[in-house]
Amino acid sequence: MPDQKSKAVLNDIGTEELAHLEMVGTIVHQLTDGASIEEIEKAGLGAYYTDHGVDVYPQSAAGTPWTAAYIACKGDPIANLQEDLAAEQKARATYEKLIDLCRDDPDVLDPLKFLREREVVHFQRFGEALRGVQDKLAEKKFYMNNMNCNNNSNYNMMNSNMNNDCGCN
Repeated sequence: MPDQKSKAVLNDIGTEELAHLEMVGTIVHQLTDGASIEEIEKAGLGAYYTDHGVDVYPQSAAGTPWTAAYIACKGDPIANLQEDLAAEQKARATYEKLIDLCRDDPDVLDPLKFLREREVVHFQRFGEALRGVQDKLAEKKFYMNNMNCNNNSNYNMMNSNMNNDCGCN
């Protein structure tokens, strides 16, 4: 990122996203804690249980394990922030679908609503960072010559290692 503000936004949101993983993992753990094998099978989690027991293992609803390949980065701050914006909208949409599935359980519903709202806030913050980065990259670069330098003579320029009190070369 070309400026400190956008770096701080990325740091803040990244830190919070790790907390989101912990919250979702906690919800899953609480929902499966103490479940019998019959309940697990009835819920369609038999294959998951076979591979992971009741441990929390990050994977998609279809069973595809999470991988760092899901992180889209291009080495371009504008492209990366656009990817971040898209990821936040996808996360929001996922939470909305989970909310639809859990509408009768307030102990699950309330944290999911909170997480959905945080994704909306993250989207807004990424948008602000994108605008700031675009403005920063659009700035004209100015190069100034220090006219107050005492070393303007050819002699002093050639001997800049000696008596250079102004700090310019």
